[in-house]
Amino acid sequence: MRPHRLRSVFVTAAVVAAAAVSGTTSATAHAPAAPASATAARASGLGALTELFAERLLLADKVAAAKYGTESPIDDPVRERQILDDVAARAAGLGLDPASVTAVFRDQIEANKLVQRGLYARWDAHPDERPTERPDLAKEVRPALDLITTRLLAALQQTVPVRADASCGPRLYAEAALSAYGHRLDVLHLKGLGRALPSVCAAD
Repeated sequence: MRPHRLRSVFVTAAVVAAAAVSGTTSATAHAPAAPASATAARASGLGALTELFAERLLLADKVAAAKYGTESPIDDPVRERQILDDVAARAAGLGLDPASVTAVFRDQIEANKLVQRGLYARWDAHPDERPTERPDLAKEVRPALDLITTRLLAALQQTVPVRADASCGPRLYAEAALSAYGHRLDVLHLKGLGRALPSVCAAD
């Protein structure tokens, strides 16, 4: 098994265990507020990235709800290429390596699609769980995704030193576990979060 896939399995298993102990598997409940000092520390480091990854994954539910039962496919190569070209250009303007930033965002796209496919399968098997409203992709969902993209680029710029450090991997997966717990991610979204992480650390 590849190292990044092994780590993804590890963080998923660890957080599932934590969720089981706490008695929650919902993707929408909220954890108790963390101390202000701890929140500030996470917001300025790798935790800022994992928080944004989790927020983006939760938006996959709305993307899936908007597309489910329509002719809009989960895979949209044209849209994906536009996103990746845009972040590459913006990364260069921020002094970041476009290739590494593109890799991070490609992982976010794949993580999002993983969640969408899982939701489709769930809704196919359990019609009573299908969404009752169809969000507007253009007016509601994509502007929210665009805002996260801007925040992610800023977080990537702020974390260049720590992402290049040899300790990045263990610290990243520890932060991912905290974000998963804080957002009460279910197993499907945990898998998505694991898929979102591999390209973050430059030392991997």
